[in-house]
Amino acid sequence: MRTKEQLKQAAFAAIDAKKMEIAAFGDSIYREPELGYKEYKTADKIKKLFDELGYPYRDKVARTGVVADLKGKESKYKVAVMAELDAVVVPGHKDACAETGAAHACGHHCMMASLAGVAYALNGTGILEELCGDIVLMAVPAEEGVEIEFRNKLRESGEISFLGGKQEFIKLGIFDDIDFMIMQHIKKKDGTVEAEVASNCNGFVSKLVRYIGKEAHAGAAPHEGINALNAAILGLSAIHAQRETFRSEDYIRIHPIITKGGTLVNVVPDDVRIETYVRGANAAAILDASAKVDRALKSGGDAVGAATKITDIPGYMPFNFSEELIDVVYENLCALYGKEHVDRMGPGFGGGSTDAGDVSQLIPTVHMYIAGASGNLHTEEFAVADKESAYVTAAKALVASAIDLLYDKGETGESVKKHFKAQLTKERYLKEWGKL
Repeated sequence: MRTKEQLKQAAFAAIDAKKMEIAAFGDSIYREPELGYKEYKTADKIKKLFDELGYPYRDKVARTGVVADLKGKESKYKVAVMAELDAVVVPGHKDACAETGAAHACGHHCMMASLAGVAYALNGTGILEELCGDIVLMAVPAEEGVEIEFRNKLRESGEISFLGGKQEFIKLGIFDDIDFMIMQHIKKKDGTVEAEVASNCNGFVSKLVRYIGKEAHAGAAPHEGINALNAAILGLSAIHAQRETFRSEDYIRIHPIITKGGTLVNVVPDDVRIETYVRGANAAAILDASAKVDRALKSGGDAVGAATKITDIPGYMPFNFSEELIDVVYENLCALYGKEHVDRMGPGFGGGSTDAGDVSQLIPTVHMYIAGASGNLHTEEFAVADKESAYVTAAKALVASAIDLLYDKGETGESVKKHFKAQLTKERYLKEWGKL
């Protein structure tokens, strides 16, 4: 039996031998960005790779997800290695899709490249045969919380229940027998820091808001109408009046957009629509802020006599950290980048959100961050400046961490599980979060 370090070096060698293929795979996904629950081409690419490697898989999981179960010498534990299929909407990005505005300006194609790297590392190397558990490769849809109206229609038709793909995986039972989940995300290089193991993330509730007024000729008879746009303006202003009531430690973030502001300039707007998130660092703070936002929005409609319809949709949960799993990943990142270039926890509080937070409520989860981007995420300036780090070294960090958890009799994995405190069971998660 090889030592743990020998298994890692065998995995690294296999990844290095496939650098060209890994890069081509990531670049191919980058060139064809697709939005959540529509990632058909991207799913086909990972399925083609799994076919080439002889890996059995389940497809069409939560519409477009792909899951490959790779068996170890026994199945004491299961480690999920996850990547995200979808892009984000940045129409001004130089490589955005002309039709949809989708662009890989959040680097999910880098996740997919690193997932391909893990797939190569475990193929024909004999590593799986020396592990006490299974490794499950997951390509999951719809992490970016965009196109809320489209996704709400999918919810209303019964095709999905949640905005995020990982949430759907929870509902569908994909995580029922998973013991650990590890994944990585690209980040902008910050000084000498090449990687960080974890960062605080907000949870959120998503809202669809509709003001219903009454049409009238805007020039000849505005007095006969009810201006839904005025209702929206007042409602948004009322939200701003609430901001001083939010505690700093709750990291509340509210950022609405008007998705429909009227039909014609000479007609009093009778149908105005808004999308917004209400983000926060904990569930209680999110629900408190959500109630205040509802009250503010409704006041706008009441002021002008418009009807106000608010639809709440479950967003993502805040992160529940597994300190021991963080330790496992931290040691591997230090070995790959050097301790002086790795942060165990990112600085400050990250105001963003991810549905990996939902998974972390149930099982030990790590969402590491690998430097390699230039330009800020979700902007026109985003680009991958270091593919070696974002594609290749990231894959090494993932597979090395999986080996640690499953090596020998799985003592490391057993310890991680023993010390992890789940905040929710699957049943309670579906009941509590699904109430929205």
